[in-house]
Amino acid sequence: MLLAVLAGFILAPVWLLCGRFTRTNFSWAPSLLPAGLFLFFLSYLPQVAGGPLAFAYEWIPSMGVNADMRLDGLSLLFALMITGIGAGVFLYASYYLKGDPHLDRFFCYLSVFMAAMLGLVLADNLIVLLVFWELTSISSYFLIGFNNEDPKSRKNALMALSITGAGGFLLLTGFVLAGVASGSFSLGTLLSSPGLLRDHGSYLWIVLLIFGGAFTKSAQFPFHFWLPGAMVAPTPVSAYLHSATMVKAGIYLLARFTPVLGGTDLWNNTLVIVGGVTMLFAAFHAIFRKDAKEILAYTTIAALGMLVFLLGIGTSEALLAAGVFILVHALYKATFFLVAGIIDHETGTRNIEQLGGLRKVMWPVAVAGVLAALSSAGIPLTYGFIGKDLIYAATLGNWPLTAVAVLTNILVLYSGFQVGWRPFAGKLPETYSHLHLPDARLWLPAIILALLGLVYGIAPALTHPLIEPFANALYGGAGVSLAIWHGFNLVLLLSGVTLAGGFLLYWFYRSPGNTWLQKLQSAAPQQLIGKMGNAVLRFSGFYTRIMHNGNLRSYVSLIIIFIILLLGTRLLSGVHLSFDRRSLTSDIRLYDVIIFVIILAAIWKSLSTSSRITAVASLSVVGYCICLFFVIYSAPDLAMTQFTIDTLTVVLFVLVLFRLPRFLRINDRKVIWRDGLIASLFGLLIAVIALGALNEPTTKETSEFYAENAYLLGKGKNVVNVMLVDFRGFDTMIEITVLTIAALGVYSLMKLRIGTENKE
Repeated sequence: MLLAVLAGFILAPVWLLCGRFTRTNFSWAPSLLPAGLFLFFLSYLPQVAGGPLAFAYEWIPSMGVNADMRLDGLSLLFALMITGIGAGVFLYASYYLKGDPHLDRFFCYLSVFMAAMLGLVLADNLIVLLVFWELTSISSYFLIGFNNEDPKSRKNALMALSITGAGGFLLLTGFVLAGVASGSFSLGTLLSSPGLLRDHGSYLWIVLLIFGGAFTKSAQFPFHFWLPGAMVAPTPVSAYLHSATMVKAGIYLLARFTPVLGGTDLWNNTLVIVGGVTMLFAAFHAIFRKDAKEILAYTTIAALGMLVFLLGIGTSEALLAAGVFILVHALYKATFFLVAGIIDHETGTRNIEQLGGLRKVMWPVAVAGVLAALSSAGIPLTYGFIGKDLIYAATLGNWPLTAVAVLTNILVLYSGFQVGWRPFAGKLPETYSHLHLPDARLWLPAIILALLGLVYGIAPALTHPLIEPFANALYGGAGVSLAIWHGFNLVLLLSGVTLAGGFLLYWFYRSPGNTWLQKLQSAAPQQLIGKMGNAVLRFSGFYTRIMHNGNLRSYVSLIIIFIILLLGTRLLSGVHLSFDRRSLTSDIRLYDVIIFVIILAAIWKSLSTSSRITAVASLSVVGYCICLFFVIYSAPDLAMTQFTIDTLTVVLFVLVLFRLPRFLRINDRKVIWRDGLIASLFGLLIAVIALGALNEPTTKETSEFYAENAYLLGKGKNVVNVMLVDFRGFDTMIEITVLTIAALGVYSLMKLRIGTENKE
């Protein structure tokens, strides 16, 4: 199972390495990956019917993080959609992007994205799930911004990454809280003991944080606006993101945690309100759009809102309706996007007001579009009809919820016929009379998905092996029975009202002009987010000018001030320091005083001189005096280390002196007094800490261990060297790495040649 998840990551670089073949004759080859994975997951369908399957893989067992996989009805439904629709999208893209010089790169991104989605829905560990969650955000960023030469693509890709990335941070916090509260990061453990979180004091924060991650990913109001912006991506990306992958990740997360966190007013009421507002808001917005992909984007948001709405209702009927609608929406929405892409590819436009009569030149595409429109509308004998009836059945008994669902479906019906029917109906414009049926790689995936929606509508029992395990995973349901006909009842009446209202709206309503769109845009949440973004930019500019002004003296001063405030506050807030003046001064001898006076004189000389050579020499005197202290107080190994480092430092300073600019003289007395005050406070702080350390009782266990074992374990007589190389070897290696990076930076600055026009 782990190999199936990692296959996309493994083969992604292969598409790049075999770029010439991927872009030309073998552009269809990447589609074999999702097709093979689809068959692999399909083979588990009989086994999952008997209960969830667990696959254990150790990763970081010491931290309780294992790459375990869980295959049950919920994850299998998503895995089959991801791979099945993915196979069609890969095949579609091989012709849709034919001739694109970066087609190999596109397949690389798409493979990574598919693998990340599979890992997300199959993960049985919260940390592993989060890793794949973030990988979907990152890979979708590259897919949305695939046309990276277009500023709009870059901007919208960054917007999508920002919104979903912020949600990922909230989700990280929620998962950590959930893991700490339950004592385990295993989803299996949480599912087997749902009371662990529901009864915990952190339940409120866990739920809100998980909501934040799910709502941003699945484009719930007011975080929905990134999704229409993602329409700048190539159509294969839009079809994949909107039907089976990216935006359904939040739905999967809510569905997965429904047995664990659901059943409370906080969970149910929040989901019903957010989902209801989102689906009505988006469906209303969709009827004002003229671009086919924009219409589909808003109807996707409406569908996602409907799923959140159903998960919020939380009854067995609602959860069953959610499972069926997930599959219904995936089939018709992928078809819609593929059809819209074909129309755009052949005609050069997606404006539905400029299209018509295309059935005469591309009838298979017309069949796919019409079937998708019928399923979206919930016409009898389509799978959408069954899904819509289940939605209405789940809302019975609460008329406000039923009214919201009916109104949303009326608006979605209108939008579906705008995309799936209108471009093919009526008279063919003379402009498009030369068009012909495109390559089968474009229309074949669309017609297959559309026909599945019809076949499942006529024989819904075919989906029982898939829907029943889904219901069992969410609420322990068994014996699911989907049928075409349930007799004359209220649900059928509501379906009739939906069809009548939708068709009347389609025949008599015409979308208003751009003025309405401008009004809607001006009131949209993205305007508020945009203003917040501009405020962040202004603050960032102010912060950069103050904190990152390019002045090394300023950087050092800020760092020292921060240390003074941090440690000084700690010392003044309760740390008691007492010094025994006699014990500290009784052992001072004459040569100690002489060496100390030499150090003071050397420091003063280094501060007052205008010669760099003199300053370096004075600092070296300070270093050598410290070596004398080490020798006097029986630390010859430290003395030798200090002597070596100090000598090397002096040599290096002298070598680079000729590269340095002229000696800087500060004549501003305010700057001198300011720097002097900072230096004095810092020195005083270090002195106080050092005196406090001297006054603390010492334990010699650690030093005795090093002294006794330096030669036995490290085979060295220099205790300090053995500590640095053996006992604390990793610390030393990291320090060497840091120094190497710093040396490379210094070398780069020494080699830097700034032109006269850039010296400012």
